[in-house]
Amino acid sequence: MILTVNGRDYAFELEPRVSLLDALREHLWLTGSKKGCDQGTCGACTVWVDGRRVLGCLTLAVTCEGREITTIEGVAREGELHPMQQAFIDRDAFQCGYCTAGQVMSAIKLIEEGNAEDDESISEYMSGNICRCAAYPNIRAAIRDVRDQQREG
Repeated sequence: MILTVNGRDYAFELEPRVSLLDALREHLWLTGSKKGCDQGTCGACTVWVDGRRVLGCLTLAVTCEGREITTIEGVAREGELHPMQQAFIDRDAFQCGYCTAGQVMSAIKLIEEGNAEDDESISEYMSGNICRCAAYPNIRAAIRDVRDQQREG
């Protein structure tokens, strides 16, 4: 099987039942995406497949062959953090950091999807990403910052 992750092709053999999350973490050593609940309810494993948000724990790796997978390790460009990563730092939008990768991956797509008009819609479309430390006000502030930067730029 060949998986294209963050623009690079990786060839390896996997059992058909291996999740995308386990393939990324245990076979490619891309450990930014976290295994939280392993049931698709917390969002810590959020990655993109062909530009769409997916839960890595519920996605079989074999279904991703021939598709473009992006992880948190792939959103920075040329040594510079993605604006959303920087906004999470600037707004202190994390505490323990466990959910941060999934939050950032969802937040980037939330804006691209046009679902960041107000705090209510941000909360609704980010509801699949749980933060046990309750950094939600800071997460929403980081999303608003990036949304506003993109509107101005």
